[in-house]
Amino acid sequence: MNKIRPIVAFLLVITLNSFHAAQSQSADPRDLQNGYSIYDNGYIDQPYVVVLKDGRWLCVFTTGAGIESTPGQHIVSTISSDQGKTWSPPVSIEPNTGPSASWATPYLTKFGRVYVFYDYNGDNIDSLNGKPISHNSEMGWYCYKYSDDNGFSWSQRYRLPLPKAPVDFRNDFKGQVQLFWGIDKPKQYGNNMIFAFTRLGKYVQSDGEGWFYKSGNIYTEKNSGKLHWELLPDGDKGLRNPAYGSVQEEHNTVPLNNGDLYCMYRTTQGFPAHSYSRDGGHTWTLPLPATYEPKGKQGLKNPRACPRVFKTHAGKYLLWYHNRGEKSYQGRNPVWISGGIEKNGFLHWSQPEILLYDIDTTILGMSYPDLIEQDGRFWFTETQKTKARVHPVDLNLLKAMWHQSTAHKLITNGLIYQKKCIKANTLASVRQLPNLKDRGFAIDLWLQLKDLKPGQVVLDSRDHLGKGICLLTTLQRTLKLELNDGKNTDGWDTDPGLLTAKKMHHVVFIVDGLSNIITVVVDGILCDGGVGRLHGWGRFSEKLGDVNGTKSWRLAPNMRGSIKDFKVYNRYLTTSEAISNFHAGFKGNDFSGKSSCE
Repeated sequence: MNKIRPIVAFLLVITLNSFHAAQSQSADPRDLQNGYSIYDNGYIDQPYVVVLKDGRWLCVFTTGAGIESTPGQHIVSTISSDQGKTWSPPVSIEPNTGPSASWATPYLTKFGRVYVFYDYNGDNIDSLNGKPISHNSEMGWYCYKYSDDNGFSWSQRYRLPLPKAPVDFRNDFKGQVQLFWGIDKPKQYGNNMIFAFTRLGKYVQSDGEGWFYKSGNIYTEKNSGKLHWELLPDGDKGLRNPAYGSVQEEHNTVPLNNGDLYCMYRTTQGFPAHSYSRDGGHTWTLPLPATYEPKGKQGLKNPRACPRVFKTHAGKYLLWYHNRGEKSYQGRNPVWISGGIEKNGFLHWSQPEILLYDIDTTILGMSYPDLIEQDGRFWFTETQKTKARVHPVDLNLLKAMWHQSTAHKLITNGLIYQKKCIKANTLASVRQLPNLKDRGFAIDLWLQLKDLKPGQVVLDSRDHLGKGICLLTTLQRTLKLELNDGKNTDGWDTDPGLLTAKKMHHVVFIVDGLSNIITVVVDGILCDGGVGRLHGWGRFSEKLGDVNGTKSWRLAPNMRGSIKDFKVYNRYLTTSEAISNFHAGFKGNDFSGKSSCE
């Protein structure tokens, strides 16, 4: 027996290793828990990365043993030599024993020096009108340090010039203390470096307005005493729109390919605001609600959470946001990503995809990201305030968003059923759908309803016990997909007001069993909730499992209208794939080669 045990143990190890390898290969990269850990602590924020000259990653972040803005909050740096999988022990840029140091943002020069810019409570302000304050990390001096040895050591502290403006004299300290913070990572802008930050007119985090630092020689100047600094915009007022209230903060920028600048920031209006500068940041357009298309009707939705814009090496753009219209700090799970392209000096944003999600919906969610691009690959960093991670991103997902407007290919991967010209009470033999605990599915159809009276059944696979799926019209004049696994029922519907009687519509219900989220794409537009709902996507219970009912689905058993094309996929589709199907139209041939109906 003793001789056999080592062999059994060896085989067991091989089996377990194979099992874990299979698990990792099938793990959803969008699942927050599958990211690589950067650091854990009582508090950690803004994990921002620069790729060093030798290819390693240098990450700087704000951290502390306690919660946000408590004693001991300071900034540190760490290095990864394996693209985020492991990280070196943090090196303090400012110690945890001094005044609070927060919100470090890094910048890499042409000659390899790394700068960090950050808030430093240099006067150690801890009271207001004689009363102690706890949140003192967004006040004091705007400072910077640099490292010439890839973050192993850091220079002395320098102060950025920050002349007082009316916003400072309005604050609770009457200008004796300045209130501000920045989340914008400095970037190269022609021969300049530029980054945005938010000045505050009231403690704490109120009356915000956007300002910009620009330096014309930091990229090449090795003598820090000779750096040139310019504070923008011109005049004594920062970037804001009075119509959007007090909270206008976390301004961040990207240079456009045509030489202009674009800025986006958060509000408590349920949307991010955006603005353009056509003269290098000296003046800006009045901030307006961000829309997917210039002057478009569909606005982007976002709570009081950081909407970050990024520019890739190839001159494309990415937007991290949350696609929901809360006005509070809540609603940061999941994270959505949109691809941007530049046309005639304006950004056009794609319909979004889910970038990251956490099955645990009780947490605040993910925020304060950074984009890393190296060797044609992309990663995002993020934080949940106690743990920071890095996540590889599927390049195909990004490319599909950048090409959404021109994609017109019919998606066949995962297509298990298709039928055209469906007559009333048609029976369809559809292969078994995946268990929602494992994967998901999608229903894609072109249909025309004579009216939108409630109770019309478009499809029904439910058995005599009610297990299965059903698609029907509702009292809200929408289409709703209902799911039942014999024990649990859930579902979601299209946004009210999208469907019109007697009009041909393309509707795709995407049931994502990994994120437990249902999305709906109507006529090439992802439902976002419109004016009636905070968001146009819905979560279903993680308890929901096998929703297969009868083997024969009943198509159009009770509807006034017609189904021109009907498709079922045994996987969830991406938003871009659903839009590609919309552009492909409902003409063409089905599996049998029969011609399409008119």
